[in-house]
Amino acid sequence: RRVHGGVKVEKVEAKVSDEEVNAEIDKERESNSRTITVEDRAVKDADMTIIDFEGFVDGVPFEGGKGENYPLTIGSGAFIPGFEEKLIGARIGVETDVNVTFPEDYQAPELAGKDAVFKCTVKEIKEKELPELDDEFASEVSEFDTLEEYKADVKKKLLEKKEAEARDAKEEAAIEAVIEGAQMEIPEAMVETQQRQIVDDFAQRMQSQGLSMEQYMQFTGLTPIKMLEQVKPQALKRIQSRLVLEAIAEAEKIE
Repeated sequence: RRVHGGVKVEKVEAKVSDEEVNAEIDKERESNSRTITVEDRAVKDADMTIIDFEGFVDGVPFEGGKGENYPLTIGSGAFIPGFEEKLIGARIGVETDVNVTFPEDYQAPELAGKDAVFKCTVKEIKEKELPELDDEFASEVSEFDTLEEYKADVKKKLLEKKEAEARDAKEEAAIEAVIEGAQMEIPEAMVETQQRQIVDDFAQRMQSQGLSMEQYMQFTGLTPIKMLEQVKPQALKRIQSRLVLEAIAEAEKIE
């Protein structure tokens, strides 16, 4: 593909690895997983647990250190470092001592750097069960009957997406180069119209999320004038890109 003005957009080569295909399929398995309750084993990594806990420093309970029926996914990093890992191996209904040290930069200064013991009882364990990676799974999540065909299709779609992204990026770079090399006189009124269009589009998007422009401006401290100023470079670029693309289309017609 050629862009007018001696700037060329070469054909784009894209590659997709098996790892990328597997990662995409794993996402699909995740979204088709089901949660099952486990009763016959100890806690393992990635389990979704419900726990009761009480923390002690030097044998004394501390403020905010107690919780009941607390949902905790092991490995989520929701608790201080070391806490979740030490629950691995705990059994339902059996009190477990978890020994940890609060980080030096912990938000409660009276606990920062202190050693603590949490007495924890796991009340419930749930785990995600992913569907088997087989022909049956393939036929449920796609129009294909076999895993092989489904994998090939996932690869093809990933490749098309990568090629399109790379092509767009190259095209944009080529247009940028033309814009930089071209002298464009753009009437101020044209830029202002585009600025208003961008702000209006943004207002509609906000509205669809249940937020009015008045509320948005309150949150951000922006004024209508400031917003228009902010989008001016974007408006200018949009017009320049459009003019370049129109010139390319014209030139290709003449050729």
